Amino acid sequence: MGIITRDEAFALLNKYNKDPFHIRHALIVEAVLKWYADELGYGDEEEFWGIVGLLHDIDFELHPEEHCLKAPELLREGGVGEDIIHSVVSHGYGITVGNGVTNDVIPEHEMEKILYAVDELTGLIWAATLMRPSKSTKDMELKSLKKKFRDKSFAAGCSREVIERGANLLGWELDKLLFMTLQAMSASEDSVKQRMESNCG
Repeated sequence: MGIITRDEAFALLNKYNKDPFHIRHALIVEAVLKWYADELGYGDEEEFWGIVGLLHDIDFELHPEEHCLKAPELLREGGVGEDIIHSVVSHGYGITVGNGVTNDVIPEHEMEKILYAVDELTGLIWAATLMRPSKSTKDMELKSLKKKFRDKSFAAGCSREVIERGANLLGWELDKLLFMTLQAMSASEDSVKQRMESNCG
């Protein structure tokens, strides 16, 4: 298996992604997965979980119509191992991309199921954060997030179906997934902001 460091993974992400929106999303998902690793007793795998989160959308900016199909090629060129590649590709399970191909790589490991569940959810929470006077997740309550979740016109690009399917894959109630992911984003908000500032500086 190819071993890649966090710094190498971040450099690889930046090779194919220039849009600050995509970089921020990658950093958020990295931080959320690392939080979940610690919370669920996978602390010794925290770095691995984070790298998967960092690289999960590596092909999206340049190849949106081949999302999760182009990723293996880009990752292998970067020396990334097949375990990470499987995890990255599995977050697109069941999704049909622009060329008509449906992703059939099933999330198997708990980390892969969490990535599948939180990818769209972190986008929804981030959109809700931008609507708040504080522009912060730290004062966002679960009931506020649930209201945004139920409003299908809000952040319509964030698939509620995928989020619910992710909760089902984990065997969790939807409220648990929403609450824990909100906690994860709140806990990592400052570190993500600092990384964005240093990356853009």
